[in-house]
Parts: sequence; structure tokens; C-alpha cells
Amino acid sequence: MPDRRASLTEPRIENLLAREDSKFTLVTLAARRAREINDYYNQLGEGLGKIVPPQVTSVSRKPLSIALEEIEVGKIVKADLPPEAEDTEDLEAVVSAVMFGEAEPEPSAG
Repeated sequence: MPDRRASLTEPRIENLLAREDSKFTLVTLAARRAREINDYYNQLGEGLGKIVPPQVTSVSRKPLSIALEEIEVGKIVKADLPPEAEDTEDLEAVVSAVMFGEAEPEPSAG
């Protein structure tokens, strides 16, 4: 494994857009995941374990770079919520089912 990246433009935007067709979706997904990674590192000493750790081995220490690498390899995907998940209780149940592998996320149409 290299100690550093070859350039600052890794992962390439073309590779990321192959995973998500919209730049807006890509930015939103990466930002949300970067916040989760940051929260994970901040709660490490507390032993709570509620936040999913980084899913890739990375030479980067920045949460956004790690999130983009996860998206590039397909570890993080956008999941559309089903239309029947209108109220908060249903929404929480669907989100926890997807997070804990009890249900598959629905692929987005765009």
C-alpha cells in the first residue's frame, strides 16, 4: 500500500459518477457519510459502537476522502425509502433495517 496518493484528484470524478449519476447526489452522499465517519472517530473512546466504522482501508485521514473512497468501491450506496414509510416510526424501522442488513436498499432511479 502506498504511503501517499499519487495526486489530489483521487478518486477520480469519472469513477464516482459511474456509481452515482448526479453530482448533487454524490456530494450529499459523501458529506453525510463523512459526518458519520467523523462521529465514529469522536465516539471511539466511549464504547458506544452505534456508528459504522470506515469500510475501506485508506491512507487518507480526512473523513470526506474516506467517504469518497467508500463510494468509489461501492461500499456506500444511496437508498431510496419506500413511499409507505410516511410516519417517523416507519421511517426509523426502515432505516435501521437497511443499516443492520435486514433489508436491501432499493436502487435509485436517478
